Amino acid sequence: MIKVVLLGYGNVNSHLLKAFSKSEEVAVTQIYKRNLNDLSTNLPSVPFTDKLGNIADADIYIIGISDNAIEDFSKNLPFKNKLVVHTSGGASMDILSTHNRRGIFYPLQTFSKQRNLSFQKIPICIEADDPKDLLLLKKLGEGISKTVVEVSSEKRAKLHVAAVFVNNFVNFLYHVGENILSKEDISFDLLKPLIMETAEKVETLSPRAAQ
Repeated sequence: MIKVVLLGYGNVNSHLLKAFSKSEEVAVTQIYKRNLNDLSTNLPSVPFTDKLGNIADADIYIIGISDNAIEDFSKNLPFKNKLVVHTSGGASMDILSTHNRRGIFYPLQTFSKQRNLSFQKIPICIEADDPKDLLLLKKLGEGISKTVVEVSSEKRAKLHVAAVFVNNFVNFLYHVGENILSKEDISFDLLKPLIMETAEKVETLSPRAAQ
Protein backbone atom coordinates (compact mmCIF):
# COMPACT_ATOMS: atom_id res chain seq x y z
CA MET A 1 0.00 0.00 0.00
CA ILE A 2 1.39 3.38 -1.06
CA LYS A 3 0.72 6.11 1.50
CA VAL A 4 0.05 9.53 -0.04
CA VAL A 5 -0.38 13.02 1.40
CA LEU A 6 -2.00 15.61 -0.85
CA LEU A 7 -0.54 19.10 -0.49
CA GLY A 8 -3.23 21.44 -1.74
CA TYR A 9 -6.84 20.62 -2.56
CA GLY A 10 -7.62 22.28 -5.88
CA ASN A 11 -8.99 20.78 -9.07
CA VAL A 12 -6.19 18.28 -9.70
CA ASN A 13 -5.73 16.94 -6.16
CA SER A 14 -9.47 16.72 -5.52
CA HIS A 15 -9.78 14.50 -8.61
CA LEU A 16 -6.71 12.50 -7.60
CA LEU A 17 -8.31 11.86 -4.23
CA LYS A 18 -11.39 10.37 -5.90
CA ALA A 19 -9.21 8.17 -8.10
CA PHE A 20 -6.94 7.01 -5.28
CA SER A 21 -9.93 6.17 -3.09
CA LYS A 22 -10.96 3.57 -5.69
CA SER A 23 -7.50 1.96 -5.82
CA GLU A 24 -6.45 -0.95 -3.63
CA GLU A 25 -2.82 0.12 -4.08
CA VAL A 26 -3.10 3.61 -2.57
CA ALA A 27 -4.14 5.17 0.73
CA VAL A 28 -4.47 8.97 1.05
CA THR A 29 -3.67 9.54 4.72
CA GLN A 30 -3.97 13.33 4.89
CA ILE A 31 -4.71 16.51 2.95
CA TYR A 32 -2.94 19.80 3.62
CA LYS A 33 -4.91 22.95 2.79
CA ARG A 34 -3.75 26.42 3.75
CA ASN A 35 -7.26 27.74 4.40
CA LEU A 36 -9.78 25.34 5.91
CA ASN A 37 -12.52 27.98 6.21
CA ASP A 38 -13.62 27.62 2.59
CA LEU A 39 -14.07 23.85 2.65
CA SER A 40 -17.44 22.62 1.48
CA THR A 41 -19.66 20.49 3.69
CA ASN A 42 -19.33 17.53 1.32
CA LEU A 43 -15.88 16.41 2.45
CA PRO A 44 -14.03 13.10 2.06
CA SER A 45 -13.31 11.00 5.15
CA VAL A 46 -9.62 11.99 5.09
CA PRO A 47 -8.13 14.21 7.79
CA PHE A 48 -7.25 17.78 6.81
CA THR A 49 -4.61 20.04 8.30
CA ASP A 50 -3.71 23.68 7.70
CA LYS A 51 -0.39 23.47 9.57
CA LEU A 52 2.80 22.43 7.79
CA GLY A 53 4.22 21.16 11.06
CA ASN A 54 1.40 18.62 11.36
CA ILE A 55 1.88 16.96 7.99
CA ALA A 56 1.78 13.18 8.37
CA ASP A 57 4.38 10.67 7.27
CA ALA A 58 3.88 9.25 3.77
CA ASP A 59 5.62 7.53 0.88
CA ILE A 60 4.73 10.28 -1.60
CA TYR A 61 3.74 13.92 -1.14
CA ILE A 62 1.81 15.40 -4.09
CA ILE A 63 1.85 19.18 -4.49
CA GLY A 64 -1.25 20.38 -6.31
CA ILE A 65 -1.11 24.19 -6.17
CA SER A 66 -0.58 27.02 -8.68
CA ASP A 67 2.67 26.78 -10.65
CA ASN A 68 4.11 30.06 -9.37
CA ALA A 69 3.75 28.92 -5.74
CA ILE A 70 5.34 25.46 -6.03
CA GLU A 71 8.99 26.49 -5.60
CA ASP A 72 8.59 28.48 -2.37
CA PHE A 73 6.11 25.98 -0.95
CA SER A 74 8.50 23.06 -1.47
CA LYS A 75 11.29 24.97 0.29
CA ASN A 76 9.10 25.40 3.37
CA LEU A 77 8.17 21.75 3.84
CA PRO A 78 9.32 20.71 7.34
CA PHE A 79 10.89 17.37 6.39
CA LYS A 80 13.78 16.06 4.32
CA ASN A 81 14.60 13.12 2.06
CA LYS A 82 10.96 12.35 1.26
CA LEU A 83 9.57 11.91 -2.25
CA VAL A 84 7.85 15.19 -3.17
CA VAL A 85 6.23 15.59 -6.59
CA HIS A 86 4.13 18.21 -8.32
CA THR A 87 1.31 17.84 -10.85
CA SER A 88 2.09 20.73 -13.19
CA GLY A 89 2.45 20.22 -16.92
CA GLY A 90 4.49 23.34 -17.60
CA ALA A 91 6.75 23.58 -14.53
CA SER A 92 10.11 21.81 -14.43
CA MET A 93 10.98 19.24 -11.78
CA ASP A 94 13.96 21.45 -10.91
CA ILE A 95 11.75 24.03 -9.17
CA LEU A 96 11.25 21.55 -6.33
CA SER A 97 13.57 21.94 -3.35
CA THR A 98 16.54 19.57 -3.19
CA HIS A 99 15.84 19.09 0.53
CA ASN A 100 13.64 16.22 -0.62
CA ARG A 101 13.68 13.64 -3.39
CA ARG A 102 11.99 15.12 -6.43
CA GLY A 103 9.50 13.89 -8.98
CA ILE A 104 6.58 14.64 -11.30
CA PHE A 105 3.09 13.12 -11.33
CA TYR A 106 1.27 14.92 -14.16
CA PRO A 107 -2.21 13.77 -15.21
CA LEU A 108 -2.68 15.02 -18.77
CA GLN A 109 -6.25 16.27 -18.61
CA THR A 110 -8.31 19.39 -17.98
CA PHE A 111 -9.97 19.34 -14.56
CA SER A 112 -13.10 20.96 -13.18
CA LYS A 113 -14.42 20.09 -9.74
CA GLN A 114 -17.96 19.58 -10.99
CA ARG A 115 -16.93 17.07 -13.69
CA ASN A 116 -16.54 13.34 -13.00
CA LEU A 117 -13.67 11.78 -14.94
CA SER A 118 -12.44 8.23 -15.49
CA PHE A 119 -8.76 8.21 -14.54
CA GLN A 120 -8.31 4.89 -16.32
CA LYS A 121 -8.37 6.87 -19.59
CA ILE A 122 -6.11 9.73 -18.41
CA PRO A 123 -2.40 9.51 -19.32
CA ILE A 124 -0.09 10.13 -16.38
CA CYS A 125 3.40 11.49 -17.06
CA ILE A 126 6.06 10.74 -14.46
CA GLU A 127 9.64 11.79 -13.81
CA ALA A 128 12.06 11.38 -10.90
CA ASP A 129 15.73 11.87 -10.05
CA ASP A 130 16.04 8.42 -8.49
CA PRO A 131 15.22 5.22 -10.44
CA LYS A 132 13.58 3.69 -7.33
CA ASP A 133 11.33 6.73 -6.98
CA LEU A 134 10.44 6.46 -10.67
CA LEU A 135 9.31 2.86 -10.12
CA LEU A 136 7.23 3.95 -7.12
CA LEU A 137 5.55 6.69 -9.18
CA LYS A 138 4.91 4.17 -11.96
CA LYS A 139 3.21 1.85 -9.47
CA LEU A 140 1.17 4.77 -8.11
CA GLY A 141 0.09 5.78 -11.60
CA GLU A 142 -0.80 2.24 -12.64
CA GLY A 143 -3.07 2.04 -9.62
CA ILE A 144 -5.43 4.53 -11.27
CA SER A 145 -4.57 4.73 -14.99
CA LYS A 146 -3.96 2.42 -17.94
CA THR A 147 -1.36 4.80 -19.39
CA VAL A 148 1.72 5.81 -17.39
CA VAL A 149 4.72 7.17 -19.30
CA GLU A 150 8.10 8.58 -18.32
CA VAL A 151 8.54 12.08 -19.77
CA SER A 152 11.41 14.48 -19.06
CA SER A 153 10.70 18.04 -17.92
CA GLU A 154 11.89 19.40 -21.28
CA LYS A 155 9.57 17.14 -23.30
CA ARG A 156 6.70 17.61 -20.83
CA ALA A 157 6.87 21.38 -21.40
CA LYS A 158 6.38 20.76 -25.14
CA LEU A 159 3.60 18.28 -24.38
CA HIS A 160 1.89 20.90 -22.23
CA VAL A 161 2.06 23.45 -25.08
CA ALA A 162 0.49 20.91 -27.43
CA ALA A 163 -2.22 20.27 -24.84
CA VAL A 164 -2.97 24.00 -24.69
CA PHE A 165 -3.46 24.07 -28.48
CA VAL A 166 -5.83 21.07 -28.60
CA ASN A 167 -7.79 22.14 -25.52
CA ASN A 168 -7.79 25.87 -24.76
CA PHE A 169 -7.58 27.07 -28.37
CA VAL A 170 -10.33 24.69 -29.46
CA ASN A 171 -12.56 25.99 -26.66
CA PHE A 172 -11.90 29.51 -27.90
CA LEU A 173 -12.99 28.51 -31.41
CA TYR A 174 -16.16 26.98 -29.96
CA HIS A 175 -16.77 30.33 -28.27
CA VAL A 176 -16.34 32.15 -31.60
CA GLY A 177 -18.83 29.79 -33.21
CA GLU A 178 -21.27 30.27 -30.35
CA ASN A 179 -21.08 34.06 -30.73
CA ILE A 180 -21.80 33.83 -34.45
CA LEU A 181 -24.88 31.69 -33.79
CA SER A 182 -26.16 33.71 -30.86
CA LYS A 183 -26.39 36.83 -33.05
CA GLU A 184 -28.74 34.89 -35.33
CA ASP A 185 -30.66 33.28 -32.45
CA ILE A 186 -29.45 29.80 -33.46
CA SER A 187 -28.74 27.17 -30.81
CA PHE A 188 -25.11 26.07 -30.35
CA ASP A 189 -26.50 22.56 -29.76
CA LEU A 190 -26.82 22.19 -33.52
CA LEU A 191 -23.02 22.13 -33.78
CA LYS A 192 -22.44 19.51 -31.08
CA PRO A 193 -22.83 16.42 -33.32
CA LEU A 194 -20.30 17.96 -35.72
CA ILE A 195 -17.92 18.69 -32.84
CA MET A 196 -18.19 15.12 -31.55
CA GLU A 197 -17.63 13.59 -34.99
CA THR A 198 -14.60 15.80 -35.59
CA ALA A 199 -13.11 14.81 -32.23
CA GLU A 200 -13.80 11.11 -32.74
CA LYS A 201 -12.10 11.08 -36.15
CA VAL A 202 -8.66 11.49 -34.55
CA GLU A 203 -9.18 8.13 -32.84
CA THR A 204 -8.61 6.48 -36.23
CA LEU A 205 -7.05 9.21 -38.41
CA SER A 206 -4.13 11.56 -37.99
CA PRO A 207 -5.18 15.22 -37.53
CA ARG A 208 -3.70 15.98 -40.95
CA ALA A 209 -5.67 13.20 -42.62
CA ALA A 210 -8.87 14.20 -40.85
CA GLN A 211 -8.44 17.79 -42.05
